[in-house]
Amino acid sequence: MPDAHHYELTVDGEHAGVLAYVDIGDQRVFHHTEVDDKFSGQGLAGELVSAGLSDAKAAGKRIVAVCPYVAKYVSRHHDFDDVLDPVTPEAKAAVGGG
Repeated sequence: MPDAHHYELTVDGEHAGVLAYVDIGDQRVFHHTEVDDKFSGQGLAGELVSAGLSDAKAAGKRIVAVCPYVAKYVSRHHDFDDVLDPVTPEAKAAVGGG
C-alpha cells in the first residue's frame, strides 16, 4: 500500500485498537478500524476515529472513508464535511478493496 500508516489506541499502556489509512496525494484514505474485544462498548472506536479525522484535517488532508465505521461516523458528525471526498474505485484499489 502506498504510504500505509495507522493511529494506535492504547489504554493504560495496553494496545486497544487501530485506525489504518493510506495517504494518496492530498487524500487520507481510512480503510480499517478495529478495537480489541476487551475494550469494546466503551466508545473508544469513536474517540479513535475522531482523533484520526481531526489529525488528517489539521494536516490539510482530504478524508476518504472506505472503512464502514468511518463512513458511518462522518455521516453523523458533520465537522468533517468540508474535507470529505467520495469513495472512488481508485481509493478502494489503493487499500486492496477494489
